[in-house]
Amino acid sequence: MSAQNLTLLTDLYELTMMQGYFETQENETVVFDVFFRENPNKSGYSIMAGVEQVIEYIKNLNFSYEDVDYLRGLGIFSEDFLHYLSGFHFSGSIYAIPEGTVIFPKEPLVKVIAPIMEAQLVETAILNIINHQSLIATKTSRVVFAAQGDGIMEFGLRRAQGPDAGLYGARAAIIGGCVGTSNVLAGKLFDVPVMGTHAHSWIMSFKDEYTAFKEYAKLYPDACTLLVDTYDTLKSGVPNAIRVFKEMRDAGIKPKSYGIRLDSGDLAYLSKQARKMLDAAGFTDAVIAASNDLDEMLIHDLKIQGAAITSWGVGTNLITSKDCPSFGGVYKLAAIQNKEGEFVPKIKISENTEKITNPGNKTIYRVYDKETGKIRADLICFADEQYDTNEELLLFDPNATWKKTRLEGGTYTMREILKPIFINGECKYQSPSVMEIAEYCKREKDTLWDETKRLFYPHRVYVDLSQKLYDTKAKLLDEMSR
Repeated sequence: MSAQNLTLLTDLYELTMMQGYFETQENETVVFDVFFRENPNKSGYSIMAGVEQVIEYIKNLNFSYEDVDYLRGLGIFSEDFLHYLSGFHFSGSIYAIPEGTVIFPKEPLVKVIAPIMEAQLVETAILNIINHQSLIATKTSRVVFAAQGDGIMEFGLRRAQGPDAGLYGARAAIIGGCVGTSNVLAGKLFDVPVMGTHAHSWIMSFKDEYTAFKEYAKLYPDACTLLVDTYDTLKSGVPNAIRVFKEMRDAGIKPKSYGIRLDSGDLAYLSKQARKMLDAAGFTDAVIAASNDLDEMLIHDLKIQGAAITSWGVGTNLITSKDCPSFGGVYKLAAIQNKEGEFVPKIKISENTEKITNPGNKTIYRVYDKETGKIRADLICFADEQYDTNEELLLFDPNATWKKTRLEGGTYTMREILKPIFINGECKYQSPSVMEIAEYCKREKDTLWDETKRLFYPHRVYVDLSQKLYDTKAKLLDEMSR
């Protein structure tokens, strides 16, 4: 991110609208919300990711001489507007839900409060960053859940849609729960564990499989995982691996980790047979790792079948979120500040009910059950609304208002989850390390009920509106329908 100026990483219409604002109206302060309408992968929740890269983008936001010259060459921008761009810097405020937080549809993940030209410019890049990393973090979280405590290794770099997708996808995968990545550059940039074994080509380059295993064990005695399916898994691969492990044991070599990897065939059958063979030889602590187009559904099924696999390498289906390749986040105008400094709520109406927006300058309170610490609901309200947890709280479904829940005072807690990132152009937030975010994400998922985490038909966490926000939305809808 720091090596490349991403200022022009935007859609052309953001710039043409900016010029329109520049030429036709005052540069009013506005509120834009980033939100999504449904969880990807039919999940019961999503994971927030990408905030650190948004911060880097905003900090480096400026139009170079080359940028301005390029825009001049398009022949559609005035010299006055280009002069404005040459001195551009972001002066607004940004609030965001911290990375690793569990998130739900319809709630503002990022809130931009800025002069409209500035707020318009940053739309595309913010969506690009948040959509991608949140998608991969969410997909990873599902894969991790399916593995039931086994380690998940991310190694999808060669199948990712380009270097950036591989790099930042690996970052998001660690946040979502992977124990390591094969991506060495990601390991360097984000200080996360890198992992890997060897390919079939290593085996094939030697005169026989046993020699290949033996030489690999000499090179990496502390971490010796051998790929056993190059020729014949049960007749050749596993026996040769056991032979090498015995030689290591006889030589007094005690590796920190060792085992085999399966990359083809019936993983359930092969892993169970391999487990019997390893155990019979006295290698009960040998790891059996598996790869081969894995995803959460296949891992779930292999677990049901009793597969003796305790470490999983997941590549293509994770790094691309193959079954749901986009997150669907959008960026919508929510309010415009008037001359008195008040934010006037704005609403977008659509024939598709789910596309009607929530108006106003808002924040989000997460409501927890005090006894269990589990999430009861998220409450979207105006930014100036306050709540007393000693008082009764009425929650209602904004789409089916007869569905109500009353929480008695003292039985619940609340936490505001939108945090200030930039205030008046100055960064106020220090991003934790990726591993710290991953640990926080793990704690966040512990606040979900088990019914919400399941892979199939998960329970929906309700995202409710405050009475004041609901009434304002209803009033705007009524006014627009006239």
